Amino acid sequence: MKVSSVSEMRELDRTAIEQFGIKDELLMENAGESTCFVISKEFGIRDRRFIVFCGIGNNGGDGFVIARKIHSNGGDVQVFLLGNPDKFKGAAKLNMDIASRLPIEMREIDSIESIRTDVAHSDALVDAIFGTGLARDVGGIYKDVIDLINRSGKIVFSVDIPSGVHGDTGKVMGTAVRADYTVTFGLPKTGNMLFPGYDLCGKLYVTHISFPPSMYNTDSMKIELNDPPALPARNKNGYKGYFGDVLFIAGASNYFGAPYFAALSFMKAGGGYSRLAAPASMAPFIANKGSEIVFVPQKETGPGSISLENKEALLKMSEKVDMVVLGPGLSLEEETQELARELAKEIDKPLLIDGDGITALCKDIKIIKQRKAGTILTPHLGEMSRLTNMGVSEIDTAKLDVLKRTAQDLNSVIVLKGAHSLIGYPDETVLINMTGNSGMATAGSGDVLAGTIAAMCCLGLSLEEAVGKGVFIHGLSGDLAAEDEGEDGITAQDILEYLPLAVKMDREGLDETLIERYIGAYVI
Repeated sequence: MKVSSVSEMRELDRTAIEQFGIKDELLMENAGESTCFVISKEFGIRDRRFIVFCGIGNNGGDGFVIARKIHSNGGDVQVFLLGNPDKFKGAAKLNMDIASRLPIEMREIDSIESIRTDVAHSDALVDAIFGTGLARDVGGIYKDVIDLINRSGKIVFSVDIPSGVHGDTGKVMGTAVRADYTVTFGLPKTGNMLFPGYDLCGKLYVTHISFPPSMYNTDSMKIELNDPPALPARNKNGYKGYFGDVLFIAGASNYFGAPYFAALSFMKAGGGYSRLAAPASMAPFIANKGSEIVFVPQKETGPGSISLENKEALLKMSEKVDMVVLGPGLSLEEETQELARELAKEIDKPLLIDGDGITALCKDIKIIKQRKAGTILTPHLGEMSRLTNMGVSEIDTAKLDVLKRTAQDLNSVIVLKGAHSLIGYPDETVLINMTGNSGMATAGSGDVLAGTIAAMCCLGLSLEEAVGKGVFIHGLSGDLAAEDEGEDGITAQDILEYLPLAVKMDREGLDETLIERYIGAYVI
């Protein structure tokens, strides 16, 4: 499913009106009709008491349509206006005028004291205060009303996006409505899909409001939900090398977990042959937990990281494998950081760079740009900050745009890890991943992701498809672990152990519960 920015949705509205003659009055009618359909489906309308809170823009206009249709379907409805009704124009004014002619109580409010009793005696509330165009923090009567809605304990339906949520970033603009249900129009907005906006939407519905598919499925729209293709059938006559041979260059004296999780997760996710180039002194300890790993002991620096002396041998080995993973727990020792840069420059195989490997390449970013073979980067926000020379908060408020630019500039596939991880491609496509949970914010989780992506690259998918699949499977594994163990206390080991089940379930088809969980938005 495609996901739009606020500006893209404005352009879709304009195209619908100008090119297809779908007037804005009809678009607003369709939006209100769809919202009432959801209200009826999820809650019921007849003999129920509703309050519709309307702001003074088109979102408020949608609210008037909803109020009219609630009344038409046997519900008792009041409309409370926030702002000067003289400011309504166009389709919103038309619908306000229609609603005002009906036996619907409509009044302007400037204090929540006058409506507390009404809210207390209502059955459900409709939030049509702000749409997706909100650009500043909520204050004054708007803040008071939103806080009252959230304290009311009533079922809440939000129109397009919960009021107070930024339409592009999903950030809360001071305060925001916590909805039980949200009906968004045309396409989901990025603010509907990114946290915390996604969480505040409750159950999310989308209606195309009469847009033809040629508008909302166009290739020019670059953001979409991560819906990776199925894995090719596993070759019943395959041998270990057939399912991939990957070299992991990872580990240092104080990072025993990272190389273990990366190298073993490759096999747990379906990969065949996992070679781990780690400091020689570490191999016996890692082997106690991961004896299936093939160890390639490396000469060490004084502090216990991989020495630059190993460069030629590692390059020679890289020629024999299908892919190289560089960086998990590699350390910030300068000699090892230089080794990472030299290897990235000369390895002529698909290369996944993670953790300390990313930090090393940040000192000479042109190495990534000049690589000929495929490159995958898996940064968290801090590492993305180093890659882009931007502040973490600056990136966090413009993730999608930053990711698009950086993936194109570095000619790399970039996984920006976090809640609903983002996958950016050189053609500026961005996928929003729906699997995963907060329990996965734990040490070693990213190392498991690196190995999982590598496994998908070796199971018959293209590199681009494999990254999306790996991120999806990794999140699914974490969700399965959380279902059994709870989100609190999940470790990377738990995610690792659930990988075989996650791959099995993905191959066989997810059950209805998981399909609903990852659908993103239900289409009306």
